[in-house]
Amino acid sequence: MEIATLGAGCFWCIEAILLNVTGIVSIDVGYTGGNIENPTYKMVCEGNTGHAEVAQITFDTEKISYEKLLSIFFDIHDPTTLNKQGNDTGTQYRSAIYFHTDEQKIIAENVIKKIQPVFNNKIVTEISHSEKFYLAEDYHQDYYNNNKNAAYCNFVIKPKVEKFLNGK
Repeated sequence: MEIATLGAGCFWCIEAILLNVTGIVSIDVGYTGGNIENPTYKMVCEGNTGHAEVAQITFDTEKISYEKLLSIFFDIHDPTTLNKQGNDTGTQYRSAIYFHTDEQKIIAENVIKKIQPVFNNKIVTEISHSEKFYLAEDYHQDYYNNNKNAAYCNFVIKPKVEKFLNGK
């Protein structure tokens, strides 16, 4: 088992998509990369904590490699927009890879080099050492599956999940 910590905008979206990937054992959503201890969702949304919304993913390396996981990560969000994904704007929605080992850092850098030519704009994904991860409030965990009738789930998350599943 290995852990990956990834920020791709709203943590509800990345969690909902990655839960459909073979080899993903569990996902916790939360916050990292900032300067405030024990941040709350409200604090992070205000954009003053320095934290990003992230998914901390436990995955089985026998079933999915870190490189493959990063390939999916880059397919499910726009890594060329600074501090923005869709209508979500602010540093808390930045594209980020928080590596846990030197090997993860090297793989992340190599994946970016490899895929950069696919994009018209420069990839701006932050690559930083994993810092303290703060688990988001309980109601954020497995948000999509627990709130499928919510407007955000229907109009934002559901189309992303369907696009991913249809693209497999």
